[in-house]
Amino acid sequence: MKNKIKVGILGATGAVGQRFVSLLNSHPWFEIGAVLASPRSAGKSYADAANWFGSEPLPKKTGGMIVSDAAEFVEVDFVFSGLDASVAGEIEEAWARRGIPVISNAGNFRMNPDVPLLVPEVNPDHVVLIDRQQYSEDGFIVTNPNCSTVGLVSALKPLHDAFGLEAIHVTTLQAVSGAGYPGVSSLDIMGNVVPFIGGEEEKIATEPLKLFGQLTQSGVDLLDIPISSQCNRVPVIDGHTLSISVRLKGNPDVEEVTDAFRSFESPLRALNLPSAPAEFIHVVEAESGPQPSRHVNLGDGMTVSVGRIKNCPNFGIRFVALVHNTIRGAAGGAILNAEYLVRKYYLGSGV
Repeated sequence: MKNKIKVGILGATGAVGQRFVSLLNSHPWFEIGAVLASPRSAGKSYADAANWFGSEPLPKKTGGMIVSDAAEFVEVDFVFSGLDASVAGEIEEAWARRGIPVISNAGNFRMNPDVPLLVPEVNPDHVVLIDRQQYSEDGFIVTNPNCSTVGLVSALKPLHDAFGLEAIHVTTLQAVSGAGYPGVSSLDIMGNVVPFIGGEEEKIATEPLKLFGQLTQSGVDLLDIPISSQCNRVPVIDGHTLSISVRLKGNPDVEEVTDAFRSFESPLRALNLPSAPAEFIHVVEAESGPQPSRHVNLGDGMTVSVGRIKNCPNFGIRFVALVHNTIRGAAGGAILNAEYLVRKYYLGSGV
């Protein structure tokens, strides 16, 4: 792109905000025009305000930028939001009212009937909900799902298309990076499993129903199936593992389910989006996979891996899925959403 689209990052000093900074550093379409955070960080250089914990050095250009207050308007084409849900709602809506699109990782507006809850490979048609929003000028809000929901719906999409879903049970083993920074105390998580993550089970039980739902005149007609979830925090740095049992229409066997995973074609393939992985779903052949230490960074963290596809005596099929929670499940997913919106002429000029 000759002239890059200028973006702001709300909540830029937090864990998700830092991941946005890292992923946008050399993005071919977008450039960081502003970093915004809480009033206590405003006025400082980003290098001083952010406790940078990325595995790569803080980009010098961004490190030298002065942090602005996230509640104050600056001139950018759109903003990514990595704000905490406790403050995101009011601030994101204020930006949208100013005519600035918001691509949000927060959960405040995910279930609103006129707000797309978007994973482009899963429900690309839901972007038209933007046209029903009533913000001024070009302002709107688009959200990406909870990080575990992203892994769940991505893994189930090929099966939903091929057979149809009837019931789901999922147990998650969620990495500590999903708790943000400083996150979970080392005394709570080292050598331990914490079988509770506040609000997580409710999100997993509801968000997939919208993602797999049908567009209607009033919003989205939610998929009507039961979803049972149990969520655990485990001492893994990056990568949420999901043990999934699913009842499918027609009771397909393991071979048919495996073939559905392997033959699924991403609807993004022809769009040449910079963040879209060449392989949306990767089938791990080894009995011991997928594993966070071996598979979480496939497709630069944007590929969802599945494995251990077996018969289940209760549901019919069970398998294991793995998603990179801070890339595909958070900042990377939001950036992919923005790229898709560019192609659909909701942002920029469509490239």
